[in-house]
Amino acid sequence: MSIEFLITSLIVVASPGTGVLYTLAAGLSRGSRASVVAAFGCTLGIVPHMAAAVMGLAALLHTSALAFHTLKYLGVAYLLYMAWNALKEQGALRVERVVGARSAVQVITSAILINILNPKLSIFFFAFLPQFVSAQETHPLARSS
Repeated sequence: MSIEFLITSLIVVASPGTGVLYTLAAGLSRGSRASVVAAFGCTLGIVPHMAAAVMGLAALLHTSALAFHTLKYLGVAYLLYMAWNALKEQGALRVERVVGARSAVQVITSAILINILNPKLSIFFFAFLPQFVSAQETHPLARSS
């Protein structure tokens, strides 16, 4: 592995994303069990990105301008949706005294959706990671160093 890959990966991984914030919020508001459940859900939300990258979606996006622009505009729509929801909020960082109960399934579902729709993960798996895989390599997953 190259030093550039390791340094850049460390920066990407060390910067907290929406999944980390959701896991922390779940833990602070509902306890340690909810935090573990949220972390599990966030991990499940990463799997589709990883599977798509491994199956060659990054190569498809690189060769197909239509597929790339479709994904890009879906990302823009999601960011606009998040901005609209942020503008509709009644108060910034409002803390509720009573937190409504949520089942483990609801926490996992929210966590999966947060990471599936996370543009940072899409960029990492579809744009950044493929730069370090050689096109001439016949079995890139089996590569040990």
